This record gives sequence, structure tokens and C-alpha cells, in this order.
Amino acid sequence: MSGTDDLLVEAAELAVEIGQGHPPTLLDVRWRLAGPPGRDDYTAGHLPGAVFVDLDTELCGPPGSAGRHPLPDPAALQAALRRAGVRQGHPVVVYDGGDGMAAARAWWTLRWAGHRPVRLLHGGFPAWVAAGLPVDTDVPAPAPGDVTVRPGGLPVLDADAAARLAADDRAVLLDVRAAPRYRGETEPIDPVAGHIPGAANLPAPEYVTGGRFASGTALRDRFAAAGVIDGQPVGAYCGSGVTAAQTVLALHLAGRPDAALYVGSWSGWVADPDRPVATGAQR
Repeated sequence: MSGTDDLLVEAAELAVEIGQGHPPTLLDVRWRLAGPPGRDDYTAGHLPGAVFVDLDTELCGPPGSAGRHPLPDPAALQAALRRAGVRQGHPVVVYDGGDGMAAARAWWTLRWAGHRPVRLLHGGFPAWVAAGLPVDTDVPAPAPGDVTVRPGGLPVLDADAAARLAADDRAVLLDVRAAPRYRGETEPIDPVAGHIPGAANLPAPEYVTGGRFASGTALRDRFAAAGVIDGQPVGAYCGSGVTAAQTVLALHLAGRPDAALYVGSWSGWVADPDRPVATGAQR
């Protein structure tokens, strides 16, 4: 099992780090699928020294045939991270409004970009406030960073690779959307309902509660029940690659750092009308 020391940080521990001489770079990535903008929350109060980074426009590419939250252009991502003060090799901590999804996508994006020292504040901004720690409204002006984006730090699936994984009896592709969306009974966002043929359903609330993860052992057991077997490939997708990034983080906590993300997810899959769609219960 991989440890959690390089993946998650608790609020009290982070407060100590911030008070020391070389604090981590803090990125506030609060975001809502249907708005209002997370920047409004940031303006109302944030961790001291934190810089706001927008998930939609800075950590992802523009929506289109690759999905609603596709991979960012490496040069554009590098510019955004440098504006936020991210420095080569210097620790970063990301946090969101508490459900852990946007922060997990930020964590995934930085690690995909080759920046390994990044952790997620466990429980997000609410955990910080609940611990009675200070909140600031000043907007910092960080010195420009020097991080270099090098894509490929984490495994990625495109549509063809996701299809092959789902069809392979020696592998598992996890669809982590709610069961009715997986079964094709409802689809509130995308134009087609259903799932990738062969994918297994594991709704996100079954492995993370209120933005907090269970122990590595408990996560391993839950993923095993969904068909995740040691030594066999595993990938994840959701609606647009945000919730599934949290799945990848959970798989890291469960000892599977090889877990791959289908970034395009369902929104990218159904952008091509020729791709097959399955409905009903899983295999």
C-alpha cells in the first residue's frame, strides 16, 4: 500500500507547515459544476497565502470533442501554474470546497504534468475552518514560478484505450457516476444516457464520504469488490473526468498508482455518435 504522506495533508499539519520558513504553495481550486464561480468563495475568504486557480479555464482545456474537461494545453497550463507561483520541485497543496473532486482533479493535473510534490488538503476549506484556523481575504501577488510542465506523469486513457480496458476480462474500467446514470435511466448533463460497454459501476459515494477517504485497507477491499485485482489494469471515468480523478487518488491510497484516467469520460465518449453505448445493469 502507498502511504498517504505524499497524497493528503490534514488541516492542523498544514497549519504548522504554513507557519514554517518554507511553506507549500497553496492553490484554491473551489468549483461547482453548475456555478456560481468558485472565485466568489475565494474572495469571501481563503487560506492565508492561497492563490485561486480556475478548474474550467486554467486546469482544463476548452470543452469540445474531447469532453467537457479535457486535458489542458501544456504551454497554457505551465503559464497558469507559473502565474500562481508554482516552483519546480516545491511542494503544492490544493484544496476545494470540501467534496474533494476539484482538488483531486488539480492534484491529478499537476502530477500528470510532472510535478510530483502535490497533496490534497483532506476535507478541504471546511476542514480548515472547522479546525479554527485563520481565514484571509487578502489576494496575494506571488512571485512568478518556474515550474516546467512535462506531460505523462500519470497514465491517461483515450476513448480507444478505455474501450479496450472495458472489454478485457483481465482488467476493469470503473464508471463512478451514480447508478441511474450508468444504467441509462437518466442523464442530466450529456446528450446520451448509458455507459461504456463492459465498464463496471462504482458510484463515488461508495469510496469517499464528504470529501474524506477511508483507510487504505478499506479502499482496497471496496475496489476489490468492484473487480480491481492486483496486477491487472484499472482505469476510471465519470461524466467529464473530475470525479474520476478523485477515484484515481483513492486508488493511489489503495496502493494502485498505476490507475489510469479516461479524461474525456462520458462527455467525450458520446461526442462520437459511432461509439457504442450500453444500458442496464453491469456485467
